[in-house]
Parts: sequence; C-alpha cells; structure tokens
Amino acid sequence: NPSIGMISSAILGEAGVQYDIDKFSYLGSPSSAYHAVFLTRQQAGFSSIEKLQAASGVRIGAQSVGFVTYNEGRLFAYLLGLKEPRFVAAYSGAELDPALIRGEIDARATGADSITQRNREWLEKGSPVDFHAILEVPKGNKHPQFSQLREIESFAKSDLDRKVVNMARGFRIAGTPFVLPPGTPKDRVEIIQAAFRKTFQDPDFSRQYKKMSGDEATPLLPENHEKAIKDIPRDHEVIELFKKLVGAGPLPLDRPHVIKLFG
Repeated sequence: NPSIGMISSAILGEAGVQYDIDKFSYLGSPSSAYHAVFLTRQQAGFSSIEKLQAASGVRIGAQSVGFVTYNEGRLFAYLLGLKEPRFVAAYSGAELDPALIRGEIDARATGADSITQRNREWLEKGSPVDFHAILEVPKGNKHPQFSQLREIESFAKSDLDRKVVNMARGFRIAGTPFVLPPGTPKDRVEIIQAAFRKTFQDPDFSRQYKKMSGDEATPLLPENHEKAIKDIPRDHEVIELFKKLVGAGPLPLDRPHVIKLFG
C-alpha cells in the first residue's frame, strides 16, 4: 500500500523512480472521492471571483512546496488567472486556518470535508471566509455543502488546461493504491482482487470505515482503479506544465486570459 506519491512521481518522471506503474496489479482503494475548495478571508474584500481576479499579489498560504495544499493552491491560482499571486509555503497544517483569519495570508486551498468537520461556522451566515471554486474528484461528484461553486475546469481556456486538471484529478483518484508486485501469478491476482472487491462492496465495510476514519468510504474497485491510472494524461506538454505548476518558480503566464489581464 504505497504512498500517494507513487503514481504521480512515476508519471512526472521524478528522479529515483525505478518502477513501472503499468506492471503492478491493482487491488483498489477504500477512498477515491475528494473535493478541494479555494477560499479567501472575508476581510480581504474578495467577495467575488471578479474581485479576486482584479486583485494583484494575493497571498496564498500553504505547507511546503510540493505538498497537496500548495499544489492545489497553485492550480486554482493558475486557472483563475490571478495576477502575481504570492505563495507563502511556511505553515504546518494546523497553522494555516489561524494564519488566514489573522490576516497573515489572504487565501488557501483546503479539503471540503476538513471544513465541514473542523470549521462548520464557515458555512453559516457571517462566515469569515468567501468560497470561490472547487475541484471535484471525480468530475461531476458534487459535494452537498459546496454544490453552488464553479468547478475549476470551467475556467480552463484550452485543451492543455483541461488535461492538467484531469491529471490533478487522476493523481487524487489513484490515491494510495493497494498493489501486487509485477510477476504475481494471474490466478493469485484474481483471488486477491475478488477478496478486495467483496470487502469494498460489503455494507459493514462502509460503516466500519466511517467509524474509524470519520470519512465516508468511496471505494474504487480493482478494475476501476487500474483504468483511472491508465486514463491519467501522459503527454509531455501536460507533464511539463504540471511540473511548473507544482514547482517553486513563478506560475506560467502564457495563457490567453492572463496575457489579456496584463495587456
């Protein structure tokens, strides 16, 4: 059961990868659905996407470069076309929300379920934050508390943009897969896949998962898990853009709507 970086590291061609993700036998995952939301503190005055796009130098908080909050914040900033956003990758997970409310940062990306579990007051009247957009994983999977938000792919200006969003979704869906190593006999693979399939489809599994993790189980069956990984875009152009988005350098500015804003 490797870490969440197993799939992304291989597809992005990171140094040190000495395995082929297409040679593993996939057994599925207990969780595949995820929603990331982009929000700003209410006192910053970005009550609409138009105001957010008109601003310059929005400070977006995150954990370290390459961490999921950083990557998603960069993806939102890029697709929303923010002007000269500043990324403050200097916080632990527990420090980000207080930093936002204190005004140390103006915006952040976070999981929708984290908000419903830790910051339910943000969903009520008089909320200290404004919500702007959401990343649905998988696409079309609406979150009951944030169904009114525009999905981030709707801001895409090109097929390349859409593929980058699909890559981000694919890495999330792939999650932390259970796998068997290359060369495992086919009959054994089929037996163990059947066992995982039966487990994930057992109603008691969902109840126990909710009890132990606090989250709803969204199982991905073995055959669907393998397909989700194969469907992740692997075009060189997409990989290079994605690596720029999750890197430490400035965001790419060669999108038509960004050029228009600066022109």
